[in-house]
Amino acid sequence: MINRKVADILYEIADLLELQGVSFKPRAYTRAARNIESMKVDLAEYYDEGNLQDIEGVGRAIEDKIIEIIKTGKLEYLDKLYEETPKGLIDVMRVPDIGPKKAKKLYDELNVEDLERLRKKAEAGEIAELKGFGGRTEEKILRGIGMLEAVSGRHLMHEMIPLAQEIIEHIGDDADRIETCGSLRRWQETIGDIDILAAGDSEAIMDAMVGFPHVEEVLARGETKTSVRLIGGIQADVRVVDGNSFGAALQYFTGSKEHNVRLRQYAIDKGYKLNEYGLFGKDSDERVAGETEEAIYETLGMAWIPPELREDHGEIDAALEGKLPELVTMDDIKGDLQMHSNWSDGRNTMEEMVREAENRGYGYIAITDHSQGLTIANGLTARELEERMEEIRGVRENTDVRILNGIEVDIKKDGSLDMDSSVLEGLDIVLGAVHSNFAMDAREQTSRIKEAFSTGLIDIFAHPTGRKIGEREPYAVNMNEIISAAVEYDVALEINASPIRLDLDSLDARQAMEAGAKISIGTDAHDLQHLEFMKYGVGVARRAWLESEDVINTYSYEQLIKLLEGRKNG
Repeated sequence: MINRKVADILYEIADLLELQGVSFKPRAYTRAARNIESMKVDLAEYYDEGNLQDIEGVGRAIEDKIIEIIKTGKLEYLDKLYEETPKGLIDVMRVPDIGPKKAKKLYDELNVEDLERLRKKAEAGEIAELKGFGGRTEEKILRGIGMLEAVSGRHLMHEMIPLAQEIIEHIGDDADRIETCGSLRRWQETIGDIDILAAGDSEAIMDAMVGFPHVEEVLARGETKTSVRLIGGIQADVRVVDGNSFGAALQYFTGSKEHNVRLRQYAIDKGYKLNEYGLFGKDSDERVAGETEEAIYETLGMAWIPPELREDHGEIDAALEGKLPELVTMDDIKGDLQMHSNWSDGRNTMEEMVREAENRGYGYIAITDHSQGLTIANGLTARELEERMEEIRGVRENTDVRILNGIEVDIKKDGSLDMDSSVLEGLDIVLGAVHSNFAMDAREQTSRIKEAFSTGLIDIFAHPTGRKIGEREPYAVNMNEIISAAVEYDVALEINASPIRLDLDSLDARQAMEAGAKISIGTDAHDLQHLEFMKYGVGVARRAWLESEDVINTYSYEQLIKLLEGRKNG
């Protein structure tokens, strides 16, 4: 369904118009967006039948824009609004707890036109004096600026990994060996530049790099390194090294810095020198390893360390002791434990989601549409759940994929659940989630979540900190207590694989695993393409040192059902 894309664009228009001080129009666009995102019928059907104006809030002007989006996938009017609006002011609007109205007020009353001026005004205490702000808002603004700066110039994994792969395929046969390195190879949450290492015909590789179709500007071209700026401002570097040094260079440029420092020091202690050209005898220029990473680690007396673990979090000692984990892989995943259909806010039918799961070789999926309290996501009532069950029965007859009848139930402010226990007990799987009241303090938020766990109705706690990378900070919560409660009440903690969430992060997921908590991975898919996100969740799990036995969706369907039924009977 295109409904979500159209609604998102209309919301953007409303925000930009409000930022510009335009009257009335923002409300019209917001109203149309809300009605469109809550529709269960595909907007394309209204378009095909020429009935777009039958949708409440859609007049001739908005209809024309919807048609342009459906036909072209973009909207010229939105591009024009972005051009007319100062970029610095757009950045201010993106700070959590500000939005277009407050951004305009800050601009009008304090001449805040970019993040730097916003920071200065907040640090000077001037924002707290404005009506509608206050000291607490001022503190949140400063934290929000810090969050935006932390990801400034960085990009989400799902934007960078396909692009890096496209570069590698473009260089193709010109390289004898070619690999990504840097933070991309370590599967970090956000990526700065794309770093690619190659061995082969240097001139041909550099020609291929500057000829890559998405190159906007060649920043530097040399015999061993070329840097380009791609469309969208992403920088990509390719280095060419001698084949005999490829493994050493790959290890060096993969990082992390902390891992490399520790490894180099260990090499010195063992009587070697380690750099990007190879592993050498301490007092000679004889290279004893360098062609492969494996040979370097082996010569140093340790197992090869997967890139995801190279953060100086104990991996070198584990490699020396033969105690590295056998990390979970995509091949271990048997199913997806969070996805949404067009019964709530998903864009595809349940049958379409099942067919995509079949294509991916899954044995089962959990359909976990939102519960009634999340009206913005068109959450389901108990009656609608019964109606959806009829559809599940029909789809089950035509597929070998097992469909778990589930829900993502809202955890209310007091810790109660947004659906009667009698309804939840009749479902195959229940995900609990916090979608509101993010401003509660850590004690209150922790108590709220633990209260929900104590009901015994929640199988999986979804996106446990509520963060959205670069958009929203995690809500305040005592993760130690949440993990302990998850173990006590036998609740699995989710690694939400959506690239904007990756929640739990790798540090919390590792802590949860070490405490004995179960972990699930769910894509939180809202359309077919989102099922691709599973690999990002697996990347987090690998960075967290998780093995297949730690992740419940590596279980067979029979094992999973036994686990879920055991909870209910326990």
